[in-house]
Amino acid sequence: MLSINIREFLKHQPLFQQLSDEQRELLVPGTREVRGEKGQVIFQKGDPCDGMYLVVYGKVKLSLIAPSGSEKVMEIFHPGQSFAEAVMFLQRPYPLLGQFVEDGMLLHVSSEVIHQAVRNDPGFALHMLAGLSLRLHALVRDVERYSVENATQRVVNYLLQVCKPHQQGANVHLPVNKNLIASRLNLTPETFSRVLHQLSEEGLIEVNGRDILIRQLPELEQYQPG
Repeated sequence: MLSINIREFLKHQPLFQQLSDEQRELLVPGTREVRGEKGQVIFQKGDPCDGMYLVVYGKVKLSLIAPSGSEKVMEIFHPGQSFAEAVMFLQRPYPLLGQFVEDGMLLHVSSEVIHQAVRNDPGFALHMLAGLSLRLHALVRDVERYSVENATQRVVNYLLQVCKPHQQGANVHLPVNKNLIASRLNLTPETFSRVLHQLSEEGLIEVNGRDILIRQLPELEQYQPG
């Protein structure tokens, strides 16, 4: 079982890098490991929030579950990212369901030690505020895209955002299954698959499971669905 040095991990997290060793040391007693298997719930909507999380390895999704049982994925977090900061500062219950997408480990940093760090270092408070502002900006951008972009444009923009260009085009490895990505893009799985098939039929991409080869990167960047 993988074990980590909490002090070293916090030291290399952008959120805590500006703190002195002494200030980071104050976070350690309030930090604990949270391990989970794929599908395991971290917190339910309505649970009290007593801290924030850092992803060590694995992936986590935050989602809304409708009364009908359908799921809307709001955000997916990867190693090195953090979540639940805003709810922690608001001192409100979690508004979403948090769940492991795959086997993983998190660090839970208690609100008590975070509040102490904020009181001790105004610069740390500004750094956290900047991070929360960036996330809010991203959410507003998502809402804007859902309002003005059609399904094909959302899928194309997603592929361009996550692709790794090379001389022959670009590669994309979908970090999670297609159903989760479709939900994140506010699409049904069927629509997401249909758009991928359409782009493949037009010779722009080649799909092999979760691996996608973008054959014509400039053409995809300029693509306008008919």
